[in-house]
Amino acid sequence: MKPMRGLFVVGTDTGVGKTIVTAALTAALRSENRNVGIWKPVQSGNLLGSGATDAERLLQYTGLKEQPETVATFTFEAPLAPLQASKQAGVTFTLQELRLAGEHLLHRYESLLIEGAGGAAVPLTDESLMADFMAELRVPALIVARSGLGTINHTLLTISYLQQHGVSILGFILNQGEPVDLNADPSAATNAMWIERYSGIPFLGRFPYLQNEINTAALIDAVRESIRLETIQQALSFQRIEGKVI
Repeated sequence: MKPMRGLFVVGTDTGVGKTIVTAALTAALRSENRNVGIWKPVQSGNLLGSGATDAERLLQYTGLKEQPETVATFTFEAPLAPLQASKQAGVTFTLQELRLAGEHLLHRYESLLIEGAGGAAVPLTDESLMADFMAELRVPALIVARSGLGTINHTLLTISYLQQHGVSILGFILNQGEPVDLNADPSAATNAMWIERYSGIPFLGRFPYLQNEINTAALIDAVRESIRLETIQQALSFQRIEGKVI
């Protein structure tokens, strides 16, 4: 089975900023004429039409002209891990069914930025966790983590867990979800250094706290100013070239 073309954005926890970072990277890549799409295989906590689902926010922030149900394969109302939310809704799915949905999207895009649900060890089906799905897709992981106190532990554990499951890791991004007060949390200044030192995984930048209205232009500017976008571009370009010979 060939690897899917793209990157899998996984968080160290729920609520760390995967959606905003995924949207920002997609918008920035598309602004440079990269035909990149988005995919949210599973989401829970709201129903489509509410305007509050990750898929709807991804489309809003990136400006992509897609229907939410096209980029969100399964949506569940209960604010639970995908496995429990799907059981509560009376729905079952397999990793193969999820993968097929992503392959349909790749008919229209060169590559996909895939946003996970929660962290790497979130239950997805009766037999598998999110990391198993990532290994099935065979795309590199891009880790999004909080920037403050505690993130060294959470990020190193996520890195170790993904590596145990055979998932390659492109790098990690720290998301500054709120204003930084180095007096209150001095760890924010050095966390990235320690994560990089102990894991050997590249630090790709700190996504800033956006004080004003969040829109596509603001997200693109934030990526260009703070994220090593060239590393992500190179990873996607390599996959495209590699895809011609495998």
